[in-house]
Amino acid sequence: MGVLRYSVLLFVLCFIVSSFVAQTAEARVRRYKWEVKYEYRSPDCFKKLVIAINGRTPGPSIIAQQGDTIIVELKNSLLTENVAIHWHGIRQIGTPWSDGTEGVSQCPILPGDTFIYKFVVDRPGTYLYHAHYGMQREAGLYGSIRVAVPDGVTEPFSYDYDRSIILNDWYHRSAYEQATRLSSRPFQWVGEPQSLLIQGKGRFNCSSLTTPSLEPGVCNATNPECSPYVITVVPGKTYRLRISSLTSLSALNFEIEGHNMTVVEADGHYVEPFVVKNIHIYSGETYSVLLKADQDPSRNYWAASNIVSRPPVTATSVTPPGLAIWNYYPNHPSKSPPTTPPTGPLWNDTESRFAQSVAIKSHKGYIHPPPLTSDRVIILLNTQNEIDGFRRWAVNNVSFTLPHTPYLIALKERKGHLFDQKPPPENYDVANYDIFKVQENKNATSSNGVYRLKFNSTVDIILQNANTMNPNNSETHPWHLHGHDFWVMGYGKGKFDPINDPKKYNLVDPIMKNTVAVQPYGWTALRFVADNPGVWAFHCHIEAHFYMGMGVVFEEGVEKVGQLPSSIKGCGETRGH
Repeated sequence: MGVLRYSVLLFVLCFIVSSFVAQTAEARVRRYKWEVKYEYRSPDCFKKLVIAINGRTPGPSIIAQQGDTIIVELKNSLLTENVAIHWHGIRQIGTPWSDGTEGVSQCPILPGDTFIYKFVVDRPGTYLYHAHYGMQREAGLYGSIRVAVPDGVTEPFSYDYDRSIILNDWYHRSAYEQATRLSSRPFQWVGEPQSLLIQGKGRFNCSSLTTPSLEPGVCNATNPECSPYVITVVPGKTYRLRISSLTSLSALNFEIEGHNMTVVEADGHYVEPFVVKNIHIYSGETYSVLLKADQDPSRNYWAASNIVSRPPVTATSVTPPGLAIWNYYPNHPSKSPPTTPPTGPLWNDTESRFAQSVAIKSHKGYIHPPPLTSDRVIILLNTQNEIDGFRRWAVNNVSFTLPHTPYLIALKERKGHLFDQKPPPENYDVANYDIFKVQENKNATSSNGVYRLKFNSTVDIILQNANTMNPNNSETHPWHLHGHDFWVMGYGKGKFDPINDPKKYNLVDPIMKNTVAVQPYGWTALRFVADNPGVWAFHCHIEAHFYMGMGVVFEEGVEKVGQLPSSIKGCGETRGH
């Protein structure tokens, strides 16, 4: 009888424990139901159509903990446009079909359709999500992902409160108009943005409109929608401010008036802390900085974003700074600071941008040592070209185009005829190409070929910048790698030397990132291990540049990918299957 009672008690106890574990596990599945729809908004006081998620832009933040499963049920209510969402910085280990890259990992989501993204957030840190179809990102379809450490785990720094902001630039033309201009003959550049946004709010000077609008009140400076974003702080407290950039074009510098910032995280990796007055940030990058509310609490302070790397003043327009209010409680949130907003470094101060890049190292207690050597070196030269009279960006004179059937499907199902089987070039004429001069690039072509990487091999990528088709002009390009983090091995000025520059690589404490900038007339070297089965885009994160062909695709271990879900099909040769 005692044995029976013990067995019953043991059974009950096991049932309770298993139920608790199941509930705990269930709590770690975070479900989101989103509807994507066009709506009229005035983020910078100028009314235009934006793409909102559940009525919001930026969209709802995803707040999770390391190891959680995220399920996003996404309904496309755009009526006449497809959509796809990329989870920027999430490696999608085991779920390459949820990367959200139209033409690479999935067919786009058709109007009226619902698609379910499901993936695990496997590392703590600051990440993003944004549209990855056409140029929709710049229509407002983006948001934050914040992943906390597991319970009981401490980070190598402390703070009292956690805040997130996304920096953006903003155009009044629609994404369709921009794409049409870029695809026109003769070429029409999109120009500089009309304003800069901080967490979806900016201020356009309505009086600067040169042509009266057909719609009265289309620009209204008193609209509360475009009142400055407010970050309220308690005197004496320390804040972790997660700063992200999703600009379409602009490189930015961010500053909070009178406050130093300690950089502690970059793209989900802990940084050996260093103090800055302001921080340079490129599209696709995320940083965590610590700020102490230790200034005069009787007033508010400006938070400002300013354009760097490109002149913010053109013949036809001036892009004003993005402004938010660093509000010391209990001051009124709308009380303007009594000072002039910070202007940041000069736009052409390349040295300060280069110095910040070099200063970022892995935190001493969290170094992931890179492989000491690589199995393969691919040198990618950014070139600007004319192909059949159309202006294009290219890599080693090959301008990237997307296939009609996504690579992941074509490669997994061995349908090689669906894209160009000729591998793209792995180098350029290093000895004879003058990166400081306008080149004719008469042999420029377009292709949708891919780089096939040996699984588990170590790959070095050298990003080499050069002159554009305009004399004495070289641009800043932030490059983002899907599916991986990479080690930043080094930066340099001028032309990369394949013999001597690798000897200077940082093999001790290089930072790992998913997005990195290559400066004008400079180079950046990165290293990664091709250990994530799938097909992954690597591209410039400037919307217009990727749209114009500045990107490549890597394939690795596709044979190890599990059965593809039918939901990612429905286009190209998969239509009707």
